[in-house]
Formats: sequence, C-alpha cells, structure tokens
Amino acid sequence: MMLSMTYLGLSIQNYALASLPSEIKNEMKSENKVNEAKQAGQSAMATGLVPIVRPGPEDADLAEDQRVVLLVAAHPDDPEFSSAGTVANWLRHGLDVVFVLATSGDKGTPDRDMTNERLSSMREEEQRAAALRIGVKQVEFLRFPDGELTPSLELRGAVTRMIRKYKPYAVMTHDPLTLFYNNEFINHPDHRAIGQATIDAIYPTARDPLQFSEHIREGLEPHKVKEIYLWGSDQANVLVDISDTIEIKIEALKLHVTQVGEAKELAERVKSRAAQLAEPHGLKYAEAFRRVVMRM
Repeated sequence: MMLSMTYLGLSIQNYALASLPSEIKNEMKSENKVNEAKQAGQSAMATGLVPIVRPGPEDADLAEDQRVVLLVAAHPDDPEFSSAGTVANWLRHGLDVVFVLATSGDKGTPDRDMTNERLSSMREEEQRAAALRIGVKQVEFLRFPDGELTPSLELRGAVTRMIRKYKPYAVMTHDPLTLFYNNEFINHPDHRAIGQATIDAIYPTARDPLQFSEHIREGLEPHKVKEIYLWGSDQANVLVDISDTIEIKIEALKLHVTQVGEAKELAERVKSRAAQLAEPHGLKYAEAFRRVVMRM
C-alpha cells in the first residue's frame, strides 16, 4: 500500500518518487501512513471521545460468545497501522482476534523488477509475522487483486463467509465514509471498498439465511454482529488506551519490511501521533474508533 503515491495521486510525484533510493521511498511511505493515523486522531479529538476497555458490556464479564473479534483490512500492514495497540490490549483482556486481509498487497512497491507473485508472498509472510508479534494466531487472506477492490457481491460474499465462520461479537474495519484526511490525503479506494463490503456483509447479509445460502449448506450458519469499530474515521467516538502496548505495535510494524524499510524514525512518529490523540484525555498513547452498537 503506497500512501505517498496513492493518497496524492499525482503522476509527476510518482515519476519523482520512482527515481529516489528505496530507503528514502520506504521512509516516505511510512511517514505518510502514520500521517493518516494523525489526521484521523485530530478529527477524533474534535468530536469528544469516550475511553473504553474492550467490546461488550464493561460492567460484566464477557461471555464466550462475546470474545471473538474479526478485523477486516484491505492490505497487509493496515491492521498494525490502524489497530495493533488496541488488538494487543484486547488480547490481554481475554478476547480472540482474527485478521482477514482482502488483498495480499501485490502492487505495493516502487520496484519495477518485482513481480506480483513474489511481492504478495513476501507481504503475506510479513503479515503473519506481525500478527504473531501482536498475539494474533489466525490470519485469513482473501487474495483479491491489490488496487482493484470494489464493494462487489463477490467481495461481500467472501467477508460474509468469514463472519459466519468465526461468528465475531465485534468487527473492526476501515470507515468507508472517509474520502479525505484533513484535506491532505485521499483515503485509498481499497480501504473504502473493503469497509463498505464489510458493513454490507454485517447487515443484512450475514444475518439472513437466504443471503449466500450456499454457506448454510456448508454448515456456516447466519450470524449477527453486535459491535462495529471503524478506524480512520472522522466520526470517532471511542478511545482505547494503548500505553502498555504501543511498543508491540511498533515492533509489529517493523516486520513489514517491504513497506517501512529500516524504519529508523517510525517509532518516534507512531508515538508522537498516538500521544497527540491521548494526552487531551489524560492518557499517554491511544487509538480511536467510531463504535457502532447494533440494535438487532
């Protein structure tokens, strides 16, 4: 996922970037990705955020059917940039988190000698390693082409299958409504597409037995998701304290070598952005989401 290029979409910049050394390009990509998180955080501050510990009722212990969270993202490294601190935190509170990647990021490189097959293999391995560093043991790859996602019935059906397979209490994904970040960046079209497909899969598709009824014949029963957490949102309403897990987030991000390179300044930038979001709320580091609690 090349945010320095795909977010700005300027052909002249693409040409200039292509001539830069790979180390500089990787640093620029990394900086733009944390800038995305910064913009989401700044928007979140303006709305007023409620700190939460985890999904589900906070005044009661979690039941078994409240412990599964499904995170659905467009590309490898999206889970880490968006939510790794929160996921690591929730794992410590006894939740079980599954990652679903719509693509394998097979176009996210400036290297013209790279092949789609080789890059997708490398990025899948990076994602598995990053997930394990966080504590996530299950990673699913849907392997749709990078840069070509649309909120199609095919994509919705694939996400619906994952929801019916894992039966999550909560689902995390991209906010499909975000087009611009602070009038500085464009939200990647893959982000918007998988966010929309995931929302549509949650309701009404995964709930209704006649939607993708072949799943039922395969033993995958309908399922109702209770909570949705959207990252990259300009309507964030909840805040998760990641002060104890931000180092895990940074370590996981560094495993995405094809995207961040040596990542010499990554830790400082990630901490700076998370601190800007957290400090007005009396915290050290935080991540923000738009939380939707379904009435069904």
